[in-house]
Amino acid sequence: MTLFSRVLPRRSIGRGCSTTLLSGRRNLSARDRLFRVSEEVQDALATGKPVVALETTIYTHGFPYPENVALSSHLESLVRVNGGVPATIGILNGKALVGMSPEEIIQLVSTTGDDNTWKISRRDLGFIGGLGLRGQKLHGGTTIAGTMILAHLAGIKIFATGGLGGVHRGGENSLDISADLTELGRTPVTLISSGCKSFLDIPRTLEYLETQGVGVGTFADGRAGSVDFPAFFSRDSGVPSPKVILDEADAAAIVYAQSQFPIHSGLLFANPVPEHSSIPRDELDSIINQAVAEADEKGIGGNANTPYILRRIRELSDGASVEANRALICANVIRGTKVAVELAKLERRDGAAPQRSHTNITPIAKLEEPVSCRAIDEGVPDNEWVPQPVEILVAGSLASDTICDYAPFEGTSSPISPALHTSNPSSISQSAGGVGRNVAMAAHLAGASVTLASVVADDLAGSSLLDHVQKSGLSTASIFRLPSEGGARTAQYIAVNDRNKDLVVAMADMSILSRRELEDLTYWTEQIKQHRPKWVVVDGNWSPAILSSIITAAKAHQAMIAFEPVSTAKAARLFHKPGSVVSSTMVVPDHVVNLASPNSFELTAIYNAAREAMMFESEQWWSVINSLALSGASSRDRLTSVAGHELVEEGIPQQCIQLLPFIPNLVTKLGRQGCLLASLLRRTDPRLTSPEYAPYIISRNLSHDLEIGGVYMRLIPPSVEVDQSEIVSVNGIGDTMLGVIVAGLVKGHVLEEVVPIAQDAAVLTLKSTEAVSPAVQCIKARLSGE
Repeated sequence: MTLFSRVLPRRSIGRGCSTTLLSGRRNLSARDRLFRVSEEVQDALATGKPVVALETTIYTHGFPYPENVALSSHLESLVRVNGGVPATIGILNGKALVGMSPEEIIQLVSTTGDDNTWKISRRDLGFIGGLGLRGQKLHGGTTIAGTMILAHLAGIKIFATGGLGGVHRGGENSLDISADLTELGRTPVTLISSGCKSFLDIPRTLEYLETQGVGVGTFADGRAGSVDFPAFFSRDSGVPSPKVILDEADAAAIVYAQSQFPIHSGLLFANPVPEHSSIPRDELDSIINQAVAEADEKGIGGNANTPYILRRIRELSDGASVEANRALICANVIRGTKVAVELAKLERRDGAAPQRSHTNITPIAKLEEPVSCRAIDEGVPDNEWVPQPVEILVAGSLASDTICDYAPFEGTSSPISPALHTSNPSSISQSAGGVGRNVAMAAHLAGASVTLASVVADDLAGSSLLDHVQKSGLSTASIFRLPSEGGARTAQYIAVNDRNKDLVVAMADMSILSRRELEDLTYWTEQIKQHRPKWVVVDGNWSPAILSSIITAAKAHQAMIAFEPVSTAKAARLFHKPGSVVSSTMVVPDHVVNLASPNSFELTAIYNAAREAMMFESEQWWSVINSLALSGASSRDRLTSVAGHELVEEGIPQQCIQLLPFIPNLVTKLGRQGCLLASLLRRTDPRLTSPEYAPYIISRNLSHDLEIGGVYMRLIPPSVEVDQSEIVSVNGIGDTMLGVIVAGLVKGHVLEEVVPIAQDAAVLTLKSTEAVSPAVQCIKARLSGE
């Protein structure tokens, strides 16, 4: 296999933002009104950037206004300057926000002390959300427990804050135990804090965490040997830490390793208060004992106990506790960001760990369960279906196609194209289609093991399509049905062709492939995890957010990715802003798409979108392009010798070269001219030194800083010319090509070998009434070498 990404390490982008989990059947609008992840956080999660969750109770119930505003700004700045993306989490007007804008933070923290501003833990989320739906303007600062739930729902793994709640003194009798501890026992988020509050029962807190299955470690912070679990304002508590963590890299490795096991509890990493701000242990114990005794004498308990004791500690320490509190919060945010950065590096190198499909969180919206296998495989109970590994997973559209071929009456003098604004005689046929279905069908007929992941509505068209897919030999287990009463409609495509069967206009209703339910990364992660494909083919019919989730999940499991642009409008979705699937830094070897198969118009659309998104301005892109030494008239002559004067004048090969750093293999479909193949080769590729391939080597890398060896470009004409009278339909020929290309690649062929075979398959479809000709099956022998 010659694909560049097979040789160089590929960037494994982190799990994307998930604004819903797949369980529970509700109206989508309810989810939108209750939960939102900011575009910046979505983009960061989708592209593998380190994200750090920040709570808001510290602002709403810990510091006065406007001091809390300054603190919030400072903490977010600490995350950014240390290489992360902050995700401040809070509740505004009953809506949970993950990633708050400065204006939203100010709006929230300015309500400090207001009766309508709550302290939000797990138990409060339903109340504040439900009352918000009823019109009450309620706000909330999220506690550790509340923040962990919302962070996990969004896909954030690291959360930094000040101090943890715990078991109160006398808790064995009062059962006064913070919900933070039980949340750590059931939500897989890593918390960085300075231990629990100093006035709590630290030994019992650690025992309770052990019972909850929570891994606890303390950063050595330059110390050797065993260390104490910190006592918030003091570095020492007299209680040894269960584990010692050397540095942020070790911490990230622990988080990553735990994510590989079916463990649903969190981790607690204690970070001691900076030494210069620490209160000596003996002094702190004396202050705490006095404060606790006073609270007992006055009968102050429940929710009022902690605020009272903290206030008295502040007074008795002459403000030293305030200085320590500020210092430890900042230190924890910095430490948490560094852990998140190390975790992102680890996931990029080794592949992001999959999200767990089980959770105790009650999500707000879901997809229906997959179409039952009983409807597919006779007599097989639903709960006995086990996903099988496949070579190719195609994530794309499944649609009902209506093809209208203009057919003027015989003996009349008619133009090539139908007349506008009136009825035209035509031949109309209907069939199963959709880019994803067509690619999957072609790959299946060509001999690859394939599964189609798509969605239909619970309507007549959806039922008909499922029946067709099942009869064609493809599994429908990864095709979801959405209830039509929620507004979902099975995708439909209508094409109007002229007398020569060339497309005049097409109308497509693909709205079902933009449904917000489908953005959930958990679903796509599970599909790819279960099927373990070598290749994932994704088409441009998906919305940018869904496209990002699919590609994120595929890269996390080291699958190769092929992109079918579908149309000029949808081709640009790779570089859609904000939250583009491909960012300006994702050049080889950190690219996310391995292969794309546009036609010349789609190629130009991709190029223009990349240019408008300033993708060609990054230092990483320039590094790759400069290494290829492509400039001046000699380079134009080389392009002309390979692609021909006409294509060079159109700028087709030039556009390919500029896109290669982001997509190192492009197969541009040129109709009757064939295909233009453009690829980046690794330095050790034998074609770079082979006389046979010398005419197709456009440039060689003159730098030794990159593993790129050069650019391979070849115009591959079709093997046969099809007479106009033999053309039945042009719809589906590009999809057929891509399906056969990927089927050939999984069988070990190189691109220049398999493209001519794919072109022959496209000719078979050109002569067929089907979107993919059943005769493509004859290609199987050529790909298998029989």
